[in-house]
Amino acid sequence: MKRAHGRFVPVLALVLGASVSASQYAVAAAQDDSNLQAEVMNKVLNKPNLKGVQAAAHDGVITLTGSVNVFDLKAEADKRTHKIKGVRGVSDEIRVAGLDLSDPVLQAKLAKAISYDRVGYGTTPFNAISVQVQDGTVTLAGDAYGPVDAASAVALVGNTPGVKDVINEVRVDPLSPMDDRSRMMLFRTIYGFPTLSKYAMDPAKPIRISVQNGNVTLYGVVDSPMDKNVAGIRANSVPGIFKVTNDLTVAGKPEKN
Repeated sequence: MKRAHGRFVPVLALVLGASVSASQYAVAAAQDDSNLQAEVMNKVLNKPNLKGVQAAAHDGVITLTGSVNVFDLKAEADKRTHKIKGVRGVSDEIRVAGLDLSDPVLQAKLAKAISYDRVGYGTTPFNAISVQVQDGTVTLAGDAYGPVDAASAVALVGNTPGVKDVINEVRVDPLSPMDDRSRMMLFRTIYGFPTLSKYAMDPAKPIRISVQNGNVTLYGVVDSPMDKNVAGIRANSVPGIFKVTNDLTVAGKPEKN
C-alpha cells in the first residue's frame, strides 16, 4: 500500500503541476496579447487618419478592423503592424470607405492622373504604366523607368478615393547606360520631327517610349494613323535599336485585341 501510495503521490503532483503550468501559460499568453494590442494601438493606430481602425490580438496574431478613407491607409496600417516585435501575423479586415465610383469613371480618372505623374522629373516620356479597374480593385501593369516612378504610381492610386485595393504588376526597367542613350535619341528623333512636335507641347508626353535592353515599345495615343506610322518609322531609324513594337493607338478608334 505504501509503495502504491508512494507511486500515486508523485503522479498526482505531476498532474497538478502540469495543470498549474498550463494555467500559467494561458495567463502569460493573454498578457502578451494584451501588451501587443496596446502597442499596436499606441504605435500604429495613433494617427488621426487611422482613428477609425481597431486592433485585437489572439496568440500573437493581430486582427485589424474598422474603416479608412483611402486604400493607402489600409496598406500602411498593415505594414506598420507587421513591424511590431512579437506580432506573428496580421489579419487585415479594414474596410476602405469613401467615394463609390463606377469602374469606368475611376479608371479614366486614374489613367489621366498617372499620365501626368512625375512631370518635371524628366522620366515621364519613358514610363508606360497601364491601369485596369474591376470592382474597385486597380491593377497597375506595364513598365516604369525606375523604382521611384513605379512607387509614385502605386502611391498615387492608393491615395485616390474610390480605390478599394491595388495590385501592383509594374515592371521596373533594368539599369542600362546604353538604354538611357537610346531613350534620349528616340525622344529627340520622335518629338523633334515636324509632324510629331505638337505632342511635345503636352506635359504628359502622350507618345511613351519604353526601352528594355535595346527593345523599344511605343505606347500612348496619337491623333491619326499617319502620326502612328511616322512615330514607328522614326523609332526604327535610331541606330543601336534591336526591335521596335508600335503599340500606339489612334484617338477615337477602338484598340485591336
